[in-house]
Parts: sequence; structure tokens; C-alpha cells
Amino acid sequence: MAKYDVDEVKLRQLEEYIDSITEKEGALIGVLYKAQEIFGFLPKDVQLFIARKLNVTAAKVFGVTTFYSYFTMQPRGKHVINVCLGTACFVKGADKILEEIKKELDIKEGNMSSDGMFTVDTLRCVGACGLAPVVIVDGKVFGRVKVEDVKGILDEYKEATE
Repeated sequence: MAKYDVDEVKLRQLEEYIDSITEKEGALIGVLYKAQEIFGFLPKDVQLFIARKLNVTAAKVFGVTTFYSYFTMQPRGKHVINVCLGTACFVKGADKILEEIKKELDIKEGNMSSDGMFTVDTLRCVGACGLAPVVIVDGKVFGRVKVEDVKGILDEYKEATE
């Protein structure tokens, strides 16, 4: 196995998964899902490894990784917070909620908190306009969120991991 700048145990786990696939053609998205499950994100070296193992170009792997919003090339926190910035949510103050979350966690949008607990991202629309503004944490939807609700929402996830 070639030397990659990633956890070798996880890389072997990914390699075993890829080797177990009988039909490698068309398997790229499934392999990327599995790799992200194993590593938590898709670093460049993992993408290159996948390209080599599936006999596809690195450009194809990178293209798929960047096209689908599910995939990330940045480490993610234990808890992923998404703030909807669709029109209804924005009009009802989602931008202020996002700013409060960033302030509370001392984090920039798209980044992971220094303790590795949270990642903050935005979405364009979650289709829950009647609940605007909406915040989603690890898939749990919080509707009609106010700035003063932010600390309580974050505390719920901080306490769950203590």
C-alpha cells in the first residue's frame, strides 16, 4: 500500500471495503460515502487513494466530492449545525442567529470549533418555511428560533457530551 498522510488503520479499513466491491465501475459515490464515514471528511490523500483503487482520475473523484454538498474536505465537529438562510428564514432573522452561534462558539462559518465539538454551516432552504427561522443540529430541526434560544440549543449538545 502506498504511503498516504492519513491514519493507516482507517486507510486499511477503506481499502478492505473497496476490495470487497466486485463491480468497481460506478462505485465512486458509495466509496466516497464509506470513506467519509470512516474518516469524518475526505482529505486530499484519501481522494487520491480512492482514485487509484477505483482506477479513475483524481479530477473525477474531486469533481464528485465538490459537487455533492454531503461530502466535505474539511474535518467536521462532533455536532454539525446548519442555519437555513433561505428567504423566509433570512427575513425572520436567520442571519442574526448565525452570528450569535458563531459568537457563542468563537467559530467562522464552515469551520470546526477549536474543541472539535461543533461545525457551523448554512443551507439555502430546508423547505420548512412555516418554521422560519430554522436551525438544524445533527438532523434535529429547531423551528422559530430566536437569538436568545441559541445558548440553550448549544448547551443541550454541550451537556450531552460531558
